[in-house]
Amino acid sequence: MHVSVVVPAFNEEKLIASSLRSIRAAMAAFAERGWSTELIVCDNNSTDRTSELARAEGAQVVFEPVNQIARARNPGAAAATGDWLLFIDADSSPSRGLFADLAEAIARGDCLGGGSTVWLEGDYLIAALANRLWNWISRIQRWAPGSFLFCEAAAFREAGGFNQDLYASEEIDLSRRLKRMARASGRRIVILHRHPLATSGRKLHLYSAWEHLRFVVRTVFSLRRTLKDPKQCHTWYDGRR
Repeated sequence: MHVSVVVPAFNEEKLIASSLRSIRAAMAAFAERGWSTELIVCDNNSTDRTSELARAEGAQVVFEPVNQIARARNPGAAAATGDWLLFIDADSSPSRGLFADLAEAIARGDCLGGGSTVWLEGDYLIAALANRLWNWISRIQRWAPGSFLFCEAAAFREAGGFNQDLYASEEIDLSRRLKRMARASGRRIVILHRHPLATSGRKLHLYSAWEHLRFVVRTVFSLRRTLKDPKQCHTWYDGRR
């Protein structure tokens, strides 16, 4: 078995090295099974030292000039040679236990893809409650978070990859398509939960509560048209770090 880990990164020089080290350490869970791995970073038009630091950590680096998360993940997947693809955000730190649970899900043979629950770093009460709500929805709906989404490589390609019309929620869009494929093939989508993925809570102090609320309200009342407008999805794309 060969697993490809794809990390999209835009101006991530503050966190990319520590994130890649966490991923490398967690990969020991795959090595224990005799599985091979590769680590690919897609530099999404960064203006800082993201690529340099990623290469220093031993990652293969590919480049995507258009700032969009879906466009960053898709070229990373195109460069991958693995039987399975795992997408992890550059501000996240997976544990060895999480990768061990992922390896077990893959080894069972009835899983097509899935994700993980998330633990938000930092002391943010309202955000922690929202995070718990998301984890509940994720497990019920079997929607993978963008920070940790995995699937069989063949299924990813058959599904057409991430929707490049979307600047946010592209992971939910792909999760829905993978769910349909899983039902048709008698397989499952799995949300791992014993070892939640640790991910940065930086957006909660980089952006005001009003900015987050305004995005949610606009998305609801525009019938999700904001998801196709990078200006409306500025908390992902304005480069604030």
